[in-house]
Amino acid sequence: MLAAENDMLPGAKVGGVGDVIRDLPGALVSEGCDVGVVLPSYGFLARLPDLTPIGSFTVLFAGAPHSMELFKLDANFGGVTNYIIHGEGFVPHGETVYCNDPDWRPFATDASKFALYCQAVAVALKEGLIPLPDVLHLHDWHSAFLLLLREYSLSFQFLKKIHTVFTIHNLAMQGVRPFKGDDSALETWFPDLAYNGVVISDPENPHCVNPMRAAILLADKINTVSPTYAEEIQQPSDNSAGVYGGEKLENDLRCRAEGGDLSGILNGCQYGKKSSLKRPARSHVADTARESIFSWAGAERELRSAHWIAEQRANELKKSRKSRFVLSSVGRITEQKARLFQSTLDDGRLVLEGILQLLGDDGIFILLGSGDTLLENFITRLAGKYDNLLFLNGYSDALSTLIYSYGDLFIMPSSFEPCGISQMLAMRAGQPCLVNAVGGLKDTVQDDDTGFTFSGANIHEQAEALMVRLTQALKMFQSNTDAWGGIRHRASQQRFTWKSSARAYLDQLYRLTP
Repeated sequence: MLAAENDMLPGAKVGGVGDVIRDLPGALVSEGCDVGVVLPSYGFLARLPDLTPIGSFTVLFAGAPHSMELFKLDANFGGVTNYIIHGEGFVPHGETVYCNDPDWRPFATDASKFALYCQAVAVALKEGLIPLPDVLHLHDWHSAFLLLLREYSLSFQFLKKIHTVFTIHNLAMQGVRPFKGDDSALETWFPDLAYNGVVISDPENPHCVNPMRAAILLADKINTVSPTYAEEIQQPSDNSAGVYGGEKLENDLRCRAEGGDLSGILNGCQYGKKSSLKRPARSHVADTARESIFSWAGAERELRSAHWIAEQRANELKKSRKSRFVLSSVGRITEQKARLFQSTLDDGRLVLEGILQLLGDDGIFILLGSGDTLLENFITRLAGKYDNLLFLNGYSDALSTLIYSYGDLFIMPSSFEPCGISQMLAMRAGQPCLVNAVGGLKDTVQDDDTGFTFSGANIHEQAEALMVRLTQALKMFQSNTDAWGGIRHRASQQRFTWKSSARAYLDQLYRLTP
């Protein structure tokens, strides 16, 4: 497997891809597979303990030689072999997984970094430093350059003998870069590549290469991380209306689906032998929140208002003796996850304001997350206005675990959701979810059975439906204890296992033609 992230390694996770690469390989090992995962070092991974040097090699990239070192981790990761490729080209702007480039030059630094990574993997395979596998499983656009080399480079034609699988985790991120005329361009990286520009070009920018599209057309098999998302991306997008589909690649995806080469396989979740549904004490949640707030504030030169307001709200939560309905949310603050909060209702109110007014004195909304600055500022303004919003502007594993167990209803109003893990974690802890019926949310939350769902043909209809469904859920919580308890129990009993996912990968994607 090739991926940009792996949560099995410290510091190598940013998003959901890291969760998958942490869990899926081990599940495949349990099914009898021999699995290796290769990551670029980003500098810091080359300093991990228990690294064994495998060998050194040189990659000719962008017209210059790049020295590489290949390491293998000796630590036991459930039978999974973890490889780290180290080179200076993987630390272009500091030791980070992803780099931020200006809007006028999107993906430039990362595209060069991951193009180098893919070529380094190809060379390591060619020189026998990494054993040739039966299957190359590539994740998202960062690993797509290997398929370009496999298809068009004379040096790597041996890769055509290997079955390839490409997993789409988030179609919205495609890594588009120019074909030429830039130091981060296809012909700069691979000057001798005899590529077919018609196949790998971006639909909107024909002078650019689209790694995501190239992988969709060149891989032997393609999958997404939920069945519903696989259906949604075959339809056109209308982002202005809040409809997220194929993002200009729907025709290619529909073609592959018609050929039987596109699958949707739901990601899994880890479950313990026994799941405790005991609710943590209010004081423990408040104290943990304050500890996290101080940690985030202490890492910054100036105290942000979000942290100051949150500390006051956490104090109020601890002092309160009133039992209140707890609406909760844990996740990245991005347009994908939080756009609905900013949409306008028929009566002119913003959705988040409507939610807080609906909760009133009898409810509190605890929201943990960080991300887009404008969205953070929007939520912070409402946190200052409404004392029933506790906005925890950061991330903490300990705090998120408590929130999953403490809340009465978990809300995920995502405009699109390839799979989602937060809803699974909340359900595992016995907290029902209110979700937009899109992607993996639709596949995991059953309306009026294990949770509550809403839907709409556009963002306005979704906003109105969210408020209606939240009102109905609150009424059930307040007046029908048995019905609420049944939904809570059934939510806690749901099992979306990696064992089931691994078997689906073996059956639908990894089968090799004799």
